[in-house]
Amino acid sequence: MSDETPICSAKGCRAAAVWVLAWNNPKLHTPDRRKTWLACEEHREHLSQFLGVRGFLKDVVALSEWEARAGE
Repeated sequence: MSDETPICSAKGCRAAAVWVLAWNNPKLHTPDRRKTWLACEEHREHLSQFLGVRGFLKDVVALSEWEARAGE
C-alpha cells in the first residue's frame, strides 16, 4: 500500500478500502449533501448497519465506481 491508498474508516483498521458508504445526517445536512466513509470487505456490513440504524445510510458503492462517477 502507498500513502495514497484509501483505507477503511473502521476504528483501528488499516486495510485498503473497497467500498464507499455515502450518508448524511438529516438534522445537520441538506438532503443532497453526502458524507462518506470508506470500508474494507470485513467492515462493510458493520459500518453499513451502524449508519443504517440511525437512518443516515444513503448508498453503498464500490470505490472504483465512486471514483469513476467523480471523474465524469
